Amino acid sequence: MIELGSVEVAGAAVKPAYRLRGGQDVRGTLEETPVESPLTPEAIPLQVVFEDADLIVVDKPAGLVVHPAAGHRTGTLVHALLHHCDTLSGVGGVLRPGIVHRLDKGTSGLLVAALGDHAHRGLARQFKAHSIDREYLALVRGAPRAGSGSIDSPIGRHPVDRKRFSTHARRSRSAVTHWRVERRLASMTLLRVRLETGRTHQIRVHLASVGLPVAGDPVYGGGRRASRELGLDRQALHAARLGFVHPRSGETLAFESPLPRDLASVLAALEK
Repeated sequence: MIELGSVEVAGAAVKPAYRLRGGQDVRGTLEETPVESPLTPEAIPLQVVFEDADLIVVDKPAGLVVHPAAGHRTGTLVHALLHHCDTLSGVGGVLRPGIVHRLDKGTSGLLVAALGDHAHRGLARQFKAHSIDREYLALVRGAPRAGSGSIDSPIGRHPVDRKRFSTHARRSRSAVTHWRVERRLASMTLLRVRLETGRTHQIRVHLASVGLPVAGDPVYGGGRRASRELGLDRQALHAARLGFVHPRSGETLAFESPLPRDLASVLAALEK
């Protein structure tokens, strides 16, 4: 409703992130019929790992944006899901139907979307409780001395560059990342990373903060030159495992995704 402009604060339309103050007048119009999505389904190929009447798990390729945003009004995962699925949960809003969590454009791997509101709320509760099992493979620059470790540093908007996030923000939220060495490769290391929380850019920000930037990361890993040196056009980060409790059946589900061809090729070259 807010995104469609049908909610006003003090007589003016506002954005969803607008912070209310005490005493303000908020008025909205409830639609008696479902709001038609402004998005047009697109026949974008999807690698479906699991699907039933409640949810769908896909293996997202790097380069695919999850939902519409500035600069990406078409060609997103949401557009592909609208073409593939009969229904998507409306809890996330008309621009993010079915989306419970997201992966960065340059990150590949497993993502779950809700096909109905019951599934959306059930999955959202698990994400909020940090009970979702999420593991990533990250190729980083540098070599940690220890074989494993944890990073417990709050994350917030960068104080200068608002498109970036930082562990030195004025306003931040708790963030915890666990890692262990999967393979040591000359000047680089393949890490298996487990998320305890799910902040924006969390893995990339946390690893860069301890001197282990994700290879190929143009924002936190040394710029685009560092990316081109590996022959990559994205950060070397892959969502390799996703596990959760099915919101309707109560069954524990777990899925794994192997490294995509581009990252596997980089590892093979480094091993040589």
